[in-house]
Amino acid sequence: MNLLPKSHKEFSEKDYWNKFFKKRGNRAFEWYGEYLELCGNLHKYIKQKDAILITGCYEAEEKNFENGDGNSLPVFIVIATKFKEMPKLILEVCMAGDKMIRLNAPQELQDCVKSIQDTAFITNGLAKTNLDDNDEVSLDLIQPGEETPRYTLYVVDQKRSHSMNKYAVFIVPQGRESEWLFGTPAGRRQLQDSAKFGRLVVAVLRRGHQFQSLDAVKEELTHSAKMLVPNGFSGQIPFLSLGSDVGKRVKVYEGSSKVSGDFVVEDVDVEGVTYRRLVFLDNQFLVQSEAKLKTVQKKGKTKTVIDFGHISTYHAFMCVGVALAAGVGVGAGERPSVGVGVGVDVCVLGVGGGGLCMFLKRWLSGASVTGVELDEAMLQVATRHFQMELDGRLQVRLQDGLQFLRDEAAAGRRYDAVMLDMDSKDASVGLSCPPRQFLEEAALADAKAILKQDGQLIVNLVCREAAPRRALLSALRALFGHVASVRLGEEVNEVVLAARGPFSPDALEAAAKGLNAAARSNRLVPLKCVDLKDFLQSLTILS
Repeated sequence: MNLLPKSHKEFSEKDYWNKFFKKRGNRAFEWYGEYLELCGNLHKYIKQKDAILITGCYEAEEKNFENGDGNSLPVFIVIATKFKEMPKLILEVCMAGDKMIRLNAPQELQDCVKSIQDTAFITNGLAKTNLDDNDEVSLDLIQPGEETPRYTLYVVDQKRSHSMNKYAVFIVPQGRESEWLFGTPAGRRQLQDSAKFGRLVVAVLRRGHQFQSLDAVKEELTHSAKMLVPNGFSGQIPFLSLGSDVGKRVKVYEGSSKVSGDFVVEDVDVEGVTYRRLVFLDNQFLVQSEAKLKTVQKKGKTKTVIDFGHISTYHAFMCVGVALAAGVGVGAGERPSVGVGVGVDVCVLGVGGGGLCMFLKRWLSGASVTGVELDEAMLQVATRHFQMELDGRLQVRLQDGLQFLRDEAAAGRRYDAVMLDMDSKDASVGLSCPPRQFLEEAALADAKAILKQDGQLIVNLVCREAAPRRALLSALRALFGHVASVRLGEEVNEVVLAARGPFSPDALEAAAKGLNAAARSNRLVPLKCVDLKDFLQSLTILS
């Protein structure tokens, strides 16, 4: 029975009240809540001996919503306590549970109320309509008194849901939030398609908080999950996840730099494997650097070390370009290759955690690697927390990358491969890697100038808009003459190779095989670091 008006204007109309009392009859009706729903708060402030004046009645926030009787309106209880004399106004607010928060100004109280009203406005809209197939809504859940979100919820709808289940919540374990399936809109859409729910709420557990168990997370999210149910849903809300726990995230180090801002180094467990990650806090869902941890026995003691043979797929594909430039073929054999890459010089712009530089050093056991890093704090992170080893074969220059290219070109320095692997702090142009200044004609010309005749320019490209990508490929064709691309399927990264000479699938396949053989013989990997089938299927020779 819905007794609420369609509009607040009806409260002033005689016809509405006549219909109201006719519908209600002799049954009791409370506007915003009955005694059992309010007594927990009332008993804190009212004693049995108090004289009480009731000027109006109240209706619970969720009752009307759960019954499908209209909007769920936020309900506020205001307590004003009279004192004979107070030095200043005392304002407190309880946003959830029993925790009271002391406020400094009335505007802060208004902001708290408005945030709850805004949330109700959004959830009411989601209850009545479906999102378009390509849209999603995200909400941050922040505990009272906290400044950072505890959860982020992504609401994904699918209109083609006639034969599907209606609604579910998927909890992403800690450490998995940066994966394509959970960390991108396209991935979450695919997750919904696989789960076959008309509406799926993807819940991400944010760093900086403790989560005791999966059941505890479910209990915390139950109220918010109820507020996001689609129209027509009833019954218990299914909670889904990847296993029976919420994952593990351990902070190793946190710091700040003038270049990269606040950052954190953390160890996360993913399906029984521990990874060390570097994350910039201005983009918390992007892993800047990742290394796999392993245990080794030394002098009868167990020690945790970085597994330098573990590199990302896009780093492995970038190394195929280095193998092509270095002439690393398939005849490296299966014994330790001490002299692989002798005389080869590689420079890497963007050191990060140092994983790519260390792989190059260990794989090309006779080569020299020069890293270029703008941020001194990142160099300290790489050496102290990712075990990067600096010596005569691996050096790092603390310098702006553009200036490095200009200086090396002016000095007549030559490299077999130049690798661009730095992130962009300006994502407004749809380009996350590398910074757009490195894709301008002057920078590309300097990169070409410091390459040997058969050298390779290798770019880790993360571009979400077509125009910057087309501009880069066009510039590389004009400058180098020959360009190849390896797109990584579900990943956002694309590896672009540019050289003076032509590319061929056979030569790139041989280089990939040589990379795998040398990595095996130097005991970096047990079998391979490049999947030949994936590499060749992802390869496109553009010119």
